[in-house]
Amino acid sequence: MKRLLEICCADAESVDAAIIGGADRIELCAALSVGGITPSKGLIDYACSKGALPINVLIRPRPGDFIYNQCETDIMLDDIAYAGKAGASGVVIGALQADGTIDYDLCKQLVDCAKSAGLSVTFHRAFDLCCDPVAELEAVMSLGCDRLLTSGQAPDAIKGAAVISRLVKDSDGRLTILAGAGVSPANIADLIELTGVTEVHASAKTTIQSAMRYRNETTTMGSADSDEYSRTVTSPEIVAQLSKIIHS
Repeated sequence: MKRLLEICCADAESVDAAIIGGADRIELCAALSVGGITPSKGLIDYACSKGALPINVLIRPRPGDFIYNQCETDIMLDDIAYAGKAGASGVVIGALQADGTIDYDLCKQLVDCAKSAGLSVTFHRAFDLCCDPVAELEAVMSLGCDRLLTSGQAPDAIKGAAVISRLVKDSDGRLTILAGAGVSPANIADLIELTGVTEVHASAKTTIQSAMRYRNETTTMGSADSDEYSRTVTSPEIVAQLSKIIHS
């Protein structure tokens, strides 16, 4: 059975790295440090213009929980429409209710919008915060989603392997289970063996230092422990290692 590697990219350099390294698909987002939010229109245009890989755009208007008001819903619908016009292959969506169940009505709006634009739909890791993964899998499938990204409600996919395996069995081919979180060249083969997934999601990130020679160490742009003189990007070498293993 054919396996597929999805790489999560939050900037243009990472998009290029995913392509060079041999990824099969890109999930495009911004702000990975907060779990990802919707990327800028400029980054969407850049990634789609490459024409090299399918691009799935994360639709998440802000960090924090997954309960959204009408204004945020309208923003997500607009972002889905833009992704379709820009040439994306799919979108990545999700919303919950306060009781930990999937917000079916809101998600149905998002799915219908995406399908009308010819886009595939992945339900994102909001699923990992729902109250009952086995029961809520049925909701995701009934929405018409093509794919579910999950760590098995664990800090990483290896720790959640038993739940992921159960989801693969219960979905029975009605949608694809995409395993992600903490995936590396050291554990991707074990993850596939333990879960039976055919698609794996990874960031393949590495830290690079800033070219700045002058450094003001007394000022930060965000939290007190933020570092303006380093950043994380996708590594083409790590992508290549993951790709070699998953396609072997």
